[in-house]
Amino acid sequence: MTLAAPGLLAPDSDAAHALRVSGLDVAYRVRGVDRLTLRAISFDIGPRESFGLVGESGCGKSTTVQAITRYLPRNGHVTGGGIEVGGKDLMSMGPEALRRLRSKSVSVVYQEPGRALNPSLRIGRQVAEVFEVTGSSRSEALGRAEEALRTVQIADPGRVLRSYPHQLSGGMLQRVVIAMAIAVEPSLLVLDEPTTALDATVEAEVLELVSALREQFRTAVLFISHNLAVIAKMCDRVGVMYAGEIVEQGPARQVFEDPRHPYTVGLLRCVPRRGQRKDRERLDTIPGFLPSPGEVPRGCIFASRCALADDRCRSESPPVEDLGGGRSARCFKHSEAAGLPRSEPEEMVLGQGRTSSDPVIRLEHVSKTYSAHGESVRALVDVSLELYPGETLGVVGESGCGKTTLARVLLGLTGADPGSVVALQGRSVPPLAVARSPEDLRLLQIVFQNPDSALNRRHSVRHIVSRTLTKLAGLSGAALEQRLHEILAAVRMEPRHLPMRPAQLSGGLKQRVAIARAFAGEPAVLVCDEPTSALDVSVQAAILNLLVDLQSRERVTYVFISHDLGVVRYLSDRIVVLYLGRVMEYGPAESVFAGPHHPYTEALLSAVPALDGTGSERIKLDGDIPSPANPPAGCVFHTRCPRRLADGTCESVEPPLREVTPGKVLRCHLPLQALGRLEADPAPASGPAAAGDPAGA
Repeated sequence: MTLAAPGLLAPDSDAAHALRVSGLDVAYRVRGVDRLTLRAISFDIGPRESFGLVGESGCGKSTTVQAITRYLPRNGHVTGGGIEVGGKDLMSMGPEALRRLRSKSVSVVYQEPGRALNPSLRIGRQVAEVFEVTGSSRSEALGRAEEALRTVQIADPGRVLRSYPHQLSGGMLQRVVIAMAIAVEPSLLVLDEPTTALDATVEAEVLELVSALREQFRTAVLFISHNLAVIAKMCDRVGVMYAGEIVEQGPARQVFEDPRHPYTVGLLRCVPRRGQRKDRERLDTIPGFLPSPGEVPRGCIFASRCALADDRCRSESPPVEDLGGGRSARCFKHSEAAGLPRSEPEEMVLGQGRTSSDPVIRLEHVSKTYSAHGESVRALVDVSLELYPGETLGVVGESGCGKTTLARVLLGLTGADPGSVVALQGRSVPPLAVARSPEDLRLLQIVFQNPDSALNRRHSVRHIVSRTLTKLAGLSGAALEQRLHEILAAVRMEPRHLPMRPAQLSGGLKQRVAIARAFAGEPAVLVCDEPTSALDVSVQAAILNLLVDLQSRERVTYVFISHDLGVVRYLSDRIVVLYLGRVMEYGPAESVFAGPHHPYTEALLSAVPALDGTGSERIKLDGDIPSPANPPAGCVFHTRCPRRLADGTCESVEPPLREVTPGKVLRCHLPLQALGRLEADPAPASGPAAAGDPAGA
C-alpha cells in the first residue's frame, strides 16, 4: 500500500526533523472505556535518517505507525501529545490537508506486498495510478511508472508492468511496492516488517535498495522489525518499545552493544549468536507475558518480568533517565542491566546422540514434476537424503528452490514421480497420504508457519489436541485426559488454556498448540515449515528451546525449513542446500557453515546481517532464479554464479555431487582449493559458545 510523497504539502525548508513525535498518548475505546495503549511516546527522525522501533508483538509499534499516519481504527484516538511531519502539525490538520499529507508526504510499505497490490490489475496500472493522483496524464503516468521500476533496480520493467501480482516473486513484488512508495520522493518512508517473508538474498537486496533510495531522495525512514540484526544494519538510532512505552532509545550500535534496560538485554539474549548451537548453550528467554492492552500496572511496566526488580520498581514508575550521547532509558537500574540473571539455565541438557545406525527416513532419487500451462516444471530433481532418529535436518535455499515441495513429498501431500523412493523406518510408503496406513500418518507430522491458518478457530485447545489423540493414538476416557495434560505440560501450557480458542491466545501460544497437536500422536518425524518466522525473538527463543527439549526427550527427527540461517545454524545437525530442486550442498551443519562452501551457499551466508556488524561483504548474484520450467543447461546455477569457470564447462556440463570432506557433498566444478571459506566458527567443538558476539548466521 502506498500513501506517497511531498508536493502540495512540502515540508518547511528549515524543518530540522522529517518526523517529530512528542509525548504521544493513544487510547482505544472498548466497551465504553478508554484503554490507554501508547503512553508518552517521544522520538524524532531527521532528514535522511533511519530510526528503528523494536519490541515484542503487542508492544504498540503498529499503533504508533497508525497514529503517525492518522489511520487509527474508529475506536482509537490520540489523547495527548503531538505529531509533526516536515514541520507541519499533523493533529491540527483538517480532512483535506490530511488527505494531501497521506498522498504527498508519507509512504508506507507493509510486510506482505502481495496483500498491498490488487490481484486483478496489472502492475503497470497500479504504479501509474500513483502518478495520476498527482496530476499526470495516463500516458505520462505509464512512462513515469516504468522509470520508477528502473529506480528500484528492476532490469525488465516492461515485462513487470505487463504482469499481474501473482506472476512475480515476493522480492519483485516488494520492489514494486517500494517503487510506488518512493515514486514522488516522500519526506518520510515507513517500513513495517518489509522483509519478514523474504529469503536472505532478497532481503539483503531490498535493504540495500532502501539504503540507496534514502540517500538519493533524502528520505527519512521509520523501520519496524522484530529482526534485531536488520535494525542494526539499517538504522542510525533505535527505540525499544514495551507495553506502549519506549523504554530505551539511542544510537543503534550503542544500544545493541551496551543495552541499559533489562528488556533490551532480554531481547538480545533471545537471538542465536554466531557459533551458538543447541548442544552448546540454551537460548535465554523473557519470562512471563506482556500486560493486557490498556493495562497500566503500578510501578515499572516491566517489573513483573524483570529479575532485577525490587519494591521500588513495583511501586514507582521510573522516569526517563538521560544517559548522555543521545541515549536514554526508563529504568531505575540501568547501570545494572548488563548483569540481568538468565531466566533459562545456560547449559543444554540433551539426550544421547544418534542411537541407531538405521535411518528413520530415506529418500532415494526423489523427483517431482508438475505440469503447468503445457510445460513440465521440475520442482525436485534426483534428491537422495537420509534422516536419523533424534537429529535435525535444516533445509535452506531461496523461495522457489523446492523446500516446500520436498516437505509435501515427504508427507504424502504431493506424490513423487515414478521411480522415487520414500522409506519410513526401513519400509517404502505409498507416494500419497491417502494410500498410507494410519500408522504411517501418525509417524509423520507437520508444524506450519502460520498457526492462525493451521488451527480451526472455532475449536478449543482441548478439542484440537484431543482429536489427534483420539484419531491417531486411539485414546479415550481417563487415558485421554491424562495424556492431554502431559502434552500440555510438555509444551509449557497450563490447564487453564484448554477451554480457550485460538483467537484468545498469543502468537507464541498458538504455535505451542500446533506443536502439541503434532506431538500428540508421538511422531517419528516432524516437518517444521518456517515455524518461527512470524514470531518475535522472545517467542522464537521459547519455541526453539521447546523443540530441543521435546527432541531430546522423544527422540523425534526434525526437518526444519527456514529462511533464517541463524536459527537453522542453532538447531540443525545436518543441512541441505537446494537450488532449482537440486541438492547443491549437503553435510554436517558445522561443516556447511565453516566451509569450504558451494558458491550458492557462500552467497546465502554472506547475505545474513549480523548484530555486531561483522561478517563478509555480501556476494551479489546476477539476476533472478531461472524458471524451473526452462532451467539452464550445464550447472543450473551458472547464470548467477560470480565464480563460474571461464572455459565454458559450467555452461555445458552439469556437475555431479561429489564428497569434498567426510559426510559433506557439493555439486560444483570448482576444485576444492578454490571453494571459499567464508568464516570460521569461533566456538569450540563442544562447550558453551563464546560470550558476546550476538549475530545472525
